[in-house]
Amino acid sequence: MSGNRPLHAANRAKQDEFYTQLSDIENELKHYRDHFRGKTVYCNCDDPRVSNFFHYFSFNFAHLGLKRLVTTCYQNQERDLFSRHDRERAIKLEYDGYREGERVPNADDIGVSLLRGDGDFRSQECIEILKEADIVVTNPPFSLFREYVAHLVEHGKRFLVIGSMNAITYKEIFPLIRDGRLWLGLGPAGRDMLFDVPEAYARELVTTKKEGSAYRMVDGVVKGRLGNAAWFTNLDHAKRREKLILWRRYTPEEYPKYDNYHAINVNRTAEIPMDYDGAMGVPITFLDKHNPDQFELLNADDLRTDGTVPVKRHGLIKDKDSAVDGKPTYARIVIRRKDVDV
Repeated sequence: MSGNRPLHAANRAKQDEFYTQLSDIENELKHYRDHFRGKTVYCNCDDPRVSNFFHYFSFNFAHLGLKRLVTTCYQNQERDLFSRHDRERAIKLEYDGYREGERVPNADDIGVSLLRGDGDFRSQECIEILKEADIVVTNPPFSLFREYVAHLVEHGKRFLVIGSMNAITYKEIFPLIRDGRLWLGLGPAGRDMLFDVPEAYARELVTTKKEGSAYRMVDGVVKGRLGNAAWFTNLDHAKRREKLILWRRYTPEEYPKYDNYHAINVNRTAEIPMDYDGAMGVPITFLDKHNPDQFELLNADDLRTDGTVPVKRHGLIKDKDSAVDGKPTYARIVIRRKDVDV
């Protein structure tokens, strides 16, 4: 990494070199067309020579009405970390549309330049590019997801990125969700997502990992696997305004209270009672159905039963303090209905 960052980060980067499949990009991005008109898109974690994000945006440049497309990525000096090594330095690709009479991108229309540094998204060189961008779309390094999202928020950028559903429980991520600064995308959350990986890493996965867990074979090709995958964004979309239809009625027996929080436990999103106006703990998968006009996200720390319950920086009901009658539950988001049917 740049500067004095730990050298062991190079090994971590190897595990982060997952290339998003074009089909997954197409299935998600088709819902955001209006956001991109007249905008500059920056993919700052994509090897421009193999990125399907660059492929998608360049081939749909006119359809989306883009102003400009820029792609950069981190270039480590260890050759086994990247699938193509015809250059020793990180590069930047810029594209501002087809020439008249063309229907697809022409290689001559794509500006290619060497970066002064290594292309790390945190480098000042890449930050200057980021400042000129309107929207960032990419698959960031999984191991740096917290830092990456904080980086985009700090610079006030709109974004659409891939991560694990588990990121919802991070102390750096959930407060952003609770405050309405980050939410889930359109695609089904919590599902498996497969990625293309470098040949060397594919061999390592087959040799050291279990098929179906860390990777899957698709038509004889090794695909890296991210379980519980989700798109995270601050771009509004139609699904976010869909009202969740509720039908269950509240009873104290079916919805017991937590031992350490003034809230009832709800095991499934579909079981949220239609007639309860207090605080409720729901699974993190609820966020795939969350409508901010219908529900309020709460800070669980404000609902502790007494001062002996530790403050949780993430603001969730989690770990041993999530118990109901002494039995811990999984992580819970605390919500309250904004409109209650009686």
